Amino acid sequence: MPSVTYVKGLPTPANELNALGFSEFEMFLEAFAPIFRDAAIETVNYLLSGTEFNKSTWNTHLQKTYQISKRHANGVIAHAKGKVDGSKEHRTLHIKTLFGKAKSIEAWIEKAERKLKLARRFYAKKNWQNSKAGCNFPLSCSLKYQDTNWQNLKFQIHGKKRKLHSIKNKIEFLKREPIRVSVPHGQVFIVGSKDESFGNQIAQWDGKIIKFRVPACLESRFGKSVSSEIGNFDRNINRLPATGAKTWHLFKKNGKWNAAVQFAPSEVKHQSKDRAYGCIGIDMNPGSIGWSYADTEGNLKAHGQIPLEMGLPSGKQQAQIVDACLYAANLAICFACPIVCEELDFADKKERLGEQGKKYARMLSSWAYSEFFRQLNSVLSNRGIELITVNPAYSSMIGLVKYMKMYGLASDEAAALVIARRGMRLSERLPSTITAYFEVNSEKHVWSMWNQLNKLIERSGKVNRRHDYFTVSNWSFLANLETEEA
Repeated sequence: MPSVTYVKGLPTPANELNALGFSEFEMFLEAFAPIFRDAAIETVNYLLSGTEFNKSTWNTHLQKTYQISKRHANGVIAHAKGKVDGSKEHRTLHIKTLFGKAKSIEAWIEKAERKLKLARRFYAKKNWQNSKAGCNFPLSCSLKYQDTNWQNLKFQIHGKKRKLHSIKNKIEFLKREPIRVSVPHGQVFIVGSKDESFGNQIAQWDGKIIKFRVPACLESRFGKSVSSEIGNFDRNINRLPATGAKTWHLFKKNGKWNAAVQFAPSEVKHQSKDRAYGCIGIDMNPGSIGWSYADTEGNLKAHGQIPLEMGLPSGKQQAQIVDACLYAANLAICFACPIVCEELDFADKKERLGEQGKKYARMLSSWAYSEFFRQLNSVLSNRGIELITVNPAYSSMIGLVKYMKMYGLASDEAAALVIARRGMRLSERLPSTITAYFEVNSEKHVWSMWNQLNKLIERSGKVNRRHDYFTVSNWSFLANLETEEA
């Protein structure tokens, strides 16, 4: 089960404040944090040295060097190892992203150079004026910029090659450059254990007061332990169990100490039935979230949209995301069904932003897709609602062709219906009104048929906008395209 973390600012009760305006617990954290950081830095350097790491031996070394207990040393090792593993993972992801950008640029350069090559070959013909096929990239001149589209494309190719060279140099540099890990100031990390009382031997919290065991190096100043009344972690839906391991992370941010407790959440009562009884599908777009509810037979029973505003400040956008997730959760509770969403990975798409149009790049970058699904998963998990993810392949295409005109839906609502049905493991075959006009291979996967249809629609030129799907009375024009291809 995934862990959950609750965070709150460390309270400073008036009866605990000293003459300097700090509590005894804060004074202890200020004194222990530098020791913890020195031990973490030494552990990080050892982990990065490439020497075989023996946790037990290193734990003993930290105890002797810094006069801390075994449990304190375990927290140091866990904190340092998390930093090192995170830095290594980030370096790997950074290199992967750069490789993706380089591949995208190389494909763009190849396509642009081929375009110029074919255009030159066309104008090299003697009677190119009488050609029926025409030029794929006809020469034109801009009076405003006083150059031709060929010159502009050559300049773009030159810029892309410079960028590609820079990216390749950066990849080589990252491959040979040692990994650097930042260990911040003001951090104390204590690993919990389910076998200990209150889930932790060093930091024992009874729901109101935390009692922290002081390491030997600071006992002369603070005694055997320090205590503070930090209260509870108030939540609308509290999943903090009374038992089980509790890992504590005490950190200083903006001059204020904060307490974070990580734990395995307690189970909540499930409010959603099995997917076979119906699902709500959601299709997220920058301007709105379309949703549709499909019953046990896969038929549409309800639909709607959750409007979203673009270009909001981060705080307002975060609040808007939470409101949208709560709205979706209320729908799932109302229909007592799971929510189905797409498995969307925008890492590959964002690698190609430099070669896409400005409008597409702005749309993809301006909305926090990953944050929405993270919040949605958290909200639904707290309310006992199942979240199902499915492959989004051809969901928009299927919605436009099959369901938008049938039910009079918006395009995102139609795609949401497809996603809901896919979550229920229902098939989406082409309607007979379409397959009558072109040959399909029933032995291939159904997505192969939708891919074939998508290519034919693009070639036809009959459907250029999403609204055009409402006006298609029959698909007879597909038969002519099949004849032309044959």
